[in-house]
Amino acid sequence: METFHVYKDMQDRTGGEIYVGVVGPVRTGKSTFIQKFMDTVVLPHMEEGLARERAIDELPQSAAGRTIMTTEPKFIPEQAATVQVEEDAAFQVRLIDCVGYIVPSAIGYIEEDQPRMVRTPWFEDPIPFNMAAEIGTKKVITEHSTIGLVVTTDGSISDIPREEYEEAEERVVEELRGTGRPFVVLLNCVEPQSAGALELSRRLEEKYRVPAVPVNCLELTEEDIKGVLGQLLYQFPVREVEVDLPGWVAALPPDHWLLEAVIGQVKQEWDIQRMGQIRGMLQALEGCPYVQAMEAPALDLGRGRGSCRLAFDQSLFYQVLGEQTGLSVQDEGELLAALNELTQAQKEFEKLRQAYQDVQDTGYGIVMPQVEELTLEEPKILKQNGKYGIRLKATAPSIHMIRTQIYTEITPIVGSEQQSEELVLYLLKEFEEDPVKIWESNIFGKSLHSLVSEGMHNKLYRMPVDARDKVRETIERVINEGCSGLLCIIL
Repeated sequence: METFHVYKDMQDRTGGEIYVGVVGPVRTGKSTFIQKFMDTVVLPHMEEGLARERAIDELPQSAAGRTIMTTEPKFIPEQAATVQVEEDAAFQVRLIDCVGYIVPSAIGYIEEDQPRMVRTPWFEDPIPFNMAAEIGTKKVITEHSTIGLVVTTDGSISDIPREEYEEAEERVVEELRGTGRPFVVLLNCVEPQSAGALELSRRLEEKYRVPAVPVNCLELTEEDIKGVLGQLLYQFPVREVEVDLPGWVAALPPDHWLLEAVIGQVKQEWDIQRMGQIRGMLQALEGCPYVQAMEAPALDLGRGRGSCRLAFDQSLFYQVLGEQTGLSVQDEGELLAALNELTQAQKEFEKLRQAYQDVQDTGYGIVMPQVEELTLEEPKILKQNGKYGIRLKATAPSIHMIRTQIYTEITPIVGSEQQSEELVLYLLKEFEEDPVKIWESNIFGKSLHSLVSEGMHNKLYRMPVDARDKVRETIERVINEGCSGLLCIIL
């Protein structure tokens, strides 16, 4: 992710209000992180005035050692500060500090071998310090923050061994996970790039399934904080994932085998919740045997969207084209030739379309002549009743389409009456199960469809050529000369 988009994307995802709950065990560097965050990101972008001075006064105290410095949850600054960090990025920011969960070797929660008692806004009577710390920390986690930072340590920043932090660390992570809010883990180390720190960071990522970023909170720069915010952006929920298919694939019917294969692969990888999982999910689409390549997935972290474009082998296009159309096309040249042929056929059919529809509706359709089919004879001068005129005569072909009902019957001789009854029962059973299937019934080595088709074809071909000519001539006379009645005698 490019850092110059971090602030803008964070503004878009949070609606311009960033409330960071900084939680974790005690003595891990939470207050130190807040100081650095304010010093590098917030205060330099605040206008001079009372609000900025008040924000400086509200910064938490921090120190080395085992002594607990924070005694209660604290909003820093008290009122959210409006920060214009970039030309197109402004947001309100507030960090919430908390005591954190107690670790055994910390100092400050026991006095004279007795739990230290403190007054809180949640109870009328004093309660033990460690109880108040837990209540305050839970409130920061569940009520006050929109994003979370779990600050823990490898033990190098204090005299407390790493093992003592683990139980409190696990509790904080599980409670944050239960809220559904995005969060990451900061591993505060004296030497964050050491082999030990990097190995511990890797183990924490495997354990908690969120990024664990090794840092030195005392030496944080603005670029380091941008990196942390960038990691946080990848933990926000996914809003939309778009898989862009070539137009010819998207145009296929939903039940087509190619579309089903692609969608099936998408569904296998669909169990994702966070933005950081989108790349892996999209890259897994390359496992579909029909996908040739995929453009690098694009993430819009500000809007919570991810997208990619799939590419398919060109030969697959021709294969699907052949399946869908029945055309045998192997390359672009054959495709262009087929399109030219189909275009010409379409032009010819357009002339017949209305007539064909009329035949279906009324039984009779006429294909009107086109302008290019008109033939104009030589004009002739006429004399009539002492006056002269001109006769213009034009001819043009017209096509007449007639729907006729053709019937045929077959009467197979099967033998005895019982055999005839068995054949009838067999045909009736076939008809009840599937009316279309009856045409496939075998009678004397031929399908019923073949027998009926032969009978109809024989009748259609039986009309002699001279009879056809007479029908055509009759229609011509009726159209050109008109008739008040028509008498046909068939001999």
